[in-house]
Amino acid sequence: MTAASLARTAVLAACGLALAACATTAAGSPTAGNEPMHGGGGMQAAGNPVLDTGSSLGGQPAPDIRLENQFGQRMALSQFRGKAVVLAFVDSECTTVCPLTTVSMLEARELLGAAGSGVQLLGVDANPKATSVSDVMAYSRAHGMVNQWDFLTGTLPQLRAVWQAYHIEVQIQQGMIDHTPALFVIDARGRERTVYLTQMNYASITQAAQIIAQRLSGLLPGHPRLAGTRSLAYISGLTPAAKVTLPGVPSGSVTLGPGQPRLVMFFATWVAETSDLRAHLLALNSYARAASEGGRGGGRGLPGLVAVDEQTTEPSPGAAAAYLKNLGAALRYPVAADATGRVADGYGVADQPWFVLTSATGKILWKHDGWLGVPALEAAAHHA
Repeated sequence: MTAASLARTAVLAACGLALAACATTAAGSPTAGNEPMHGGGGMQAAGNPVLDTGSSLGGQPAPDIRLENQFGQRMALSQFRGKAVVLAFVDSECTTVCPLTTVSMLEARELLGAAGSGVQLLGVDANPKATSVSDVMAYSRAHGMVNQWDFLTGTLPQLRAVWQAYHIEVQIQQGMIDHTPALFVIDARGRERTVYLTQMNYASITQAAQIIAQRLSGLLPGHPRLAGTRSLAYISGLTPAAKVTLPGVPSGSVTLGPGQPRLVMFFATWVAETSDLRAHLLALNSYARAASEGGRGGGRGLPGLVAVDEQTTEPSPGAAAAYLKNLGAALRYPVAADATGRVADGYGVADQPWFVLTSATGKILWKHDGWLGVPALEAAAHHA
């Protein structure tokens, strides 16, 4: 093993680089060997348990990558000499941590303003079961990134060689893809400078983007100022014990919290890449109808259903409204937008979709990862 590989392995081990499940709960841990912050905020970020402030890789040469992007074009990491590169390992069918990674990449470059033209965003597919060009294009399209980055893939042996070169663990457990949720910052001379771990926390996405942007600023000519900065202190989630009013989609408002039991379903429009989102949303009308009849004395006693769009990971703020407008039928239950991610964090959301049953006192009685049929939802509501 080369000195560069030894250094990278040591840093990743110090980071506590756990595998992140791409269709189940993914959790990260704060890293060791943190990079100095550029532009302030280091003390706040250091006390934030859901932010990774980065670990130095010592400027070792980044292993070259030669794969195809989402357009089927042959690409190489070395062709981007002269630009800072943000390189992330992303499961092309991920519904958990990967969308947070890609949002943070985009927002980091946007924070650099015009200087962002000196930054190249790259993804490498980390799903051994979905490695075709159409797979990486589907992810790029679902997340509004078709022309924002190059999402690279290749044959499984080619991908495994890249994973090994960057010490990325990829495995399949019980049908779920697990991989190291690593994001690397590489300087204009092709040297690895910093590695970050994406944390499974929705409210901290913009903070993570700011940290990455600050690191990039330190590598770009003139060290450009960021377009905007915010506190990096911990942002608490809003649990079911807290009354919160969210904007409705497409209009109005929706209230969550104590007062009555609720079945809350968290989703994002990009879930349509891996499941029939339209069919699932419309099928839930049957549950909403049964809950409404129970409230009028029908005797079924089902808690009302509320859907919450996780706007923090949507390709645009209006994505949910546009999607619902084209459903072709009305939903019988309210849809709200979680614009900050605090509700998702407070309800313990770790995947999309995610169901949570709450009591009238604001306690979580039951939760479920993934779609369920109406009979199973009714049974869960009755027995929780």
